Amino acid sequence: MNEESLKNILATTASICTILQFLSGTLTCQKIVKNKSTGDISSFPFVSGCLSTSLWLRYGFLIQDTSLILVNTIGVSLFFSYVLVFCLYSIKKINVFRQFLFCFLVLVVVLMRLHRTEDSESAHHFLGRICVMVTVLFFAAPFASLLHVFRVKNTESLPYHLIVATFIVSLQWLIYGLLLQDSFIQIPNFLGCILSGFQLSLFLIYPSNGHSKLHLTSNV
Repeated sequence: MNEESLKNILATTASICTILQFLSGTLTCQKIVKNKSTGDISSFPFVSGCLSTSLWLRYGFLIQDTSLILVNTIGVSLFFSYVLVFCLYSIKKINVFRQFLFCFLVLVVVLMRLHRTEDSESAHHFLGRICVMVTVLFFAAPFASLLHVFRVKNTESLPYHLIVATFIVSLQWLIYGLLLQDSFIQIPNFLGCILSGFQLSLFLIYPSNGHSKLHLTSNV
């Protein structure tokens, strides 16, 4: 199998797994709808997901990568719908709105700055750096609940399915980035593997009843 064939196969499998990763948020939203409350679940992973997928969608158009365009078009739609669920069921709606407004303003500023950049190479590096920073923020977003986790010694507030999916997907995109020799894809996904791996270790240290069952039954 030559490198081009491997790249195409990996792009396909990584795209499918990434979409499944994005869909894992529906499990969290189902729990929220069932309980009619967001409880201790932070909205930030989903709000930052909106920003991250929006920027990577623009990056995909910039480098003309079909896989990135497809995946992040779906991602933007899903994460936006998740944020709407949080807006409906959160008792702290103003916090969700502030987070979303901040991310929206960041997106607007980045796109305006990109529009004023005439040199394609400079635009590539500028947007690539922004995507790296925002993606690391997205991967680290569940850390917003870490203080609560350490205080109550329970991981109920962490989005388990999203973190597991993040680890798997980060590993695939890391390999894809290595094949493309694109450091802007390599760096955030390498960090994503480390960050999500650390978060998963917390489920072993502080397992809740629900997550203990998931460890026995889930093959994600």
